[in-house]
Amino acid sequence: MDPKKVLRGKRVLIVDDEPDILDFLTEILDVCKVDRASSFEEAKEMLEKNYYDAAVLDIMGVRGYELLDIAKKKNIPTLMLTAHALSKENLKKSFEKGADFYVPKDEMSKVDLYLADILEAREKKKNVWMKWYERLSGFCDRRFGPNWRDDDPDFWKNLLKY
Repeated sequence: MDPKKVLRGKRVLIVDDEPDILDFLTEILDVCKVDRASSFEEAKEMLEKNYYDAAVLDIMGVRGYELLDIAKKKNIPTLMLTAHALSKENLKKSFEKGADFYVPKDEMSKVDLYLADILEAREKKKNVWMKWYERLSGFCDRRFGPNWRDDDPDFWKNLLKY
């Protein structure tokens, strides 16, 4: 899959309170029509007024989970991006609240690939979490230890079924 082909012309909202992160993601998503917000209030207004093909939401600093609630009501595919909220608990919470992907900022250089995964899975009506697991479970193994799914095996089994 060519992420640029999937993303070309798509309207994406990026929300982060760090200007350098907004700049970096805007550069990576150069084939998209990108709107940027650096605060909860700004992002909330944009989500409520505009249509987006996808949203990239920081968890900390901009009340990302509240923004996720708004995005889900509008059926906007979402990618949760985090550095400070990188934990097994926030990973699970993101999935439970309806996020389509959960990405550590260490991996944000591939945000175009992850957004393309989300849009392609939605188009083909496939489980996007299978693609997330394929791409990022190794990161979780290194970060949380190889048994990170053992706290709630039924949750992970259900999430990752075809």
